[in-house]
Amino acid sequence: MKFRPCIDLHNGQVKQIVGSTLTDATTDNDGGKTSLNTNFETDRPAADYAKMYQTDALTGGHVIMLGPGNQEAATNALKAYPKGLQVGGGINDTNALSWLDAGASHVIVTSHVFSKGKIHMERLKKLVEICGKERLVLDLSCRRKPGKNKDDDSYYVVTDRWQSFTDYKVNPENLKELASYCDEFLVHGVDVEGMQCGILRDLVELLGEHSTIPVTYAGGVRSIEDLELVKEVGKDKVDATVGSALDCFGGKLGYNDVVEWHKKQN
Repeated sequence: MKFRPCIDLHNGQVKQIVGSTLTDATTDNDGGKTSLNTNFETDRPAADYAKMYQTDALTGGHVIMLGPGNQEAATNALKAYPKGLQVGGGINDTNALSWLDAGASHVIVTSHVFSKGKIHMERLKKLVEICGKERLVLDLSCRRKPGKNKDDDSYYVVTDRWQSFTDYKVNPENLKELASYCDEFLVHGVDVEGMQCGILRDLVELLGEHSTIPVTYAGGVRSIEDLELVKEVGKDKVDATVGSALDCFGGKLGYNDVVEWHKKQN
């Protein structure tokens, strides 16, 4: 199991947010104001975090662009740690190669493939043709649907800043199918993202049991004990991201302690 670092960007700044609160206050992704609960924000450049991750030999981390105004900061982070970070946020078949050329090891795709409540397999297959399976990560960030039948405890992929539900379940069958089209999965447990309230144990168990490719879980990790729990219930096959809880993002969990834990695991 690995610790996967992150750099979340909003309006060009490194921030840590409560994931379920990121919404558009206006109309679209091209300049509308956003309303969100922020745990942390800084003027420290994203590239500084990338250099820190490189110094500590952390691989497979991700830079996520939350809306517009983040391309310069993301590009600078990728330049600071070439091929050491993945990038996501607005990735599609027209710009994926340019982000790989800019230094990303992988591109992370969500809304281009999951759109208007559906998965579009033709778009996914085209991205594989463009990028290659080995450089593609599918974001399967998910939530339970409110008001669903009480017997249905399934997680559904969400898009559009995690506000729009698709009809696509994160279940064993779909994990198996999608594994043939990408190198890794990234899965945010959106309802606990940024809340430092503990992990979604059942989701981690599902990923550990049924993902046949590398998978990174994010959401709710607040302590070394939580990392140990991910390792246990994920059968040592699920990596984890820690964001708001880290002291480098304003939290109480020591970044250096997590790096030391990671090194002992690997």
